[in-house]
Amino acid sequence: MATTSESNAPDPSLLAKAETLVEALPYLQRYAGQTFVVKYGGHAMGDAETARQFAADIVLLRQCGINPVVVHGGGPQIGSMLKRLGVESRFVDGLRVTDAVTVDVAEMVLAGAVGKEIVGWIGTAGGRAAGISGKDGWLVTARKVERPDGTDLGYVGEPLHVDRTIIDTLTSAGIIPVVAPIAIGTDGWTYNINADTMAGAIAAALGAARFFLLTDVAGVLDKQKRLLTDLSPNDITTLISDGTIAGGMIPKVETCVKAVEQGVGAAVILDGRVPHVMLLEMFTQRGAGTLIGRAA
Repeated sequence: MATTSESNAPDPSLLAKAETLVEALPYLQRYAGQTFVVKYGGHAMGDAETARQFAADIVLLRQCGINPVVVHGGGPQIGSMLKRLGVESRFVDGLRVTDAVTVDVAEMVLAGAVGKEIVGWIGTAGGRAAGISGKDGWLVTARKVERPDGTDLGYVGEPLHVDRTIIDTLTSAGIIPVVAPIAIGTDGWTYNINADTMAGAIAAALGAARFFLLTDVAGVLDKQKRLLTDLSPNDITTLISDGTIAGGMIPKVETCVKAVEQGVGAAVILDGRVPHVMLLEMFTQRGAGTLIGRAA
C-alpha cells in the first residue's frame, strides 16, 4: 500500500544537506585532480573520535577526485616512548635534541606506530593508504640542521631535496600516502625532521593546490584574539615585526610562506580539533582558518 504524507514540503534538515552539497559543487569542480598536502600531528591528533573524523575527511577528499597526502608528526608519542625507556628528552627552542638512541625511537614511533595507526583509520573509513617515511623511494633527502649559535641538535634534519616519484606512484594507484618525517641525509645518517617543515617541502615539490597545517589554535589571531582569515607574505612580515605573531606560531607561518613562495596555491592554518575543519575551509564560503596566499 502506498504511504501518504500530510505535507509535500521536504524535511528542512534534508534540504539543508542538499544545499550544502550544492554550495560545495564549484569547489569540488575547481579542485578535482589537484593535490592537497595535510600536516596532521601532535595535539591535533586528539582522541579516537577525532582520528575517525580526520580519516573520513581524507577519504572523502579522495572520493571527490582530490589527491590528499598526509604528513604526520608525533612528538607527544615520541616523548611517551622515551619516558617508558628511561631516556631523558631535552629541547632547544622547541626542537628535540636527538641523539642516536632518540632518533631510533623517533623512527620506530613515527614510521611504525603512528603512521600505521593513521593508515588503519583511513582503511576503516573506506580508503586505501600506505605508510611511508622520507626514506622510502628517497622521497626526502635531508641535511643536518646547523644553528647560528652553534648548538648541536644531534640528528635533527631539514629537507634538502624532495623526489616526488613514490607519491605520484601511490596516488596514481588510488592510494593515499601517509608520510612520517624521517629521512636519510647526504651523509648517510637518519634524521628526524620537524613535521611542519617536511610537509611544507613536500607540498612545494608537488605543487599542491592547498597545504593544510592542522594545529591546536583557530589560526593566526590579532592582538584582540580575533581570527585573521586572509594574509599575504607581506602581512606575515608585518605581523611578526609588531609582535602580533609570536612564539611557536612564527615557524608555522614561515613554513606556510615558504611553501606559497615555492608554488603552493595557498596554505591554511586550521584548528585540527574542530570536526571536519578541512571540509568547512574548502567547501563552504565562510572558511574556517587563516589562509596565506601569494601577494596580490
